[in-house]
Amino acid sequence: MRVVLFAVLIASPLVAQEVAVPTASTVDAPICTDRPTKSNFACTVPKGLFQIESDGLTWLMNSSGGTRGDQLLFTNPTFKYGLSDRSDIQINWVPFTRIRSRDAAGTVSTLSGIGDVTVRFKQRLTSPDGAFQLAILPFVKLPMARAGIGNGKLEGGVAVPINISVPGGWTVTLGPQLDVLADADGQGRHAGFTGLVNIAKQFGKFTLYNELWTSQNFDPAGTVQQYSYDVSLAWLPRPTLQFDVGANVGLNRNTPDLVGYVGISTRF
Repeated sequence: MRVVLFAVLIASPLVAQEVAVPTASTVDAPICTDRPTKSNFACTVPKGLFQIESDGLTWLMNSSGGTRGDQLLFTNPTFKYGLSDRSDIQINWVPFTRIRSRDAAGTVSTLSGIGDVTVRFKQRLTSPDGAFQLAILPFVKLPMARAGIGNGKLEGGVAVPINISVPGGWTVTLGPQLDVLADADGQGRHAGFTGLVNIAKQFGKFTLYNELWTSQNFDPAGTVQQYSYDVSLAWLPRPTLQFDVGANVGLNRNTPDLVGYVGISTRF
């Protein structure tokens, strides 16, 4: 986190004029992504173009009651294709992940394999370059991961990305999302809700993101509530290429203590 803030302090004095955080969906606009942080943007990939957004490496750490768990995701790519001027199709897949657990007695166990596949469709409902942007994003998770990595159940939902650009290079993003989740006992399904508030500030080719996120899983066996503070920094060395680094800090015991990642996105 200190590295992110230090990079912003270095970059900001070099900025001659502030510009808006990339949110447009046109070919001549800078790349607009659904990363970093957990937020989605209302922008879509321009018609006929491909876009790849991926973690280079993600590390998740959680500890509770003397037990510690670490998970590594070796890339986590999302492949996108622009179907029209207002819509795109997206496929997300973790090709390999490794989970390591150590209990209070010091016993270590590991589990490795592929992750689940998520298919998403985004339809932008507003103009491509307006200050207010809105989209609808239904998705479905296909159970591809082995037991212990995934739950083996078909799940889905719909997100509603909302972006509001304000003067001075600021963008506010809201992310309400309704989820349809499998019950913990595997016998049925229930609702879940995800929400976030993200405030982003552009400093020339750098963008700093600050976010508060929550997930409310209304499982019949008991509601699981998660909260995190997420911070990240993105750099656009050129209009079609983005690098990012970030961290998510868990704010309660049900949320991973720390998630750190580096990522890259490109459009072609």
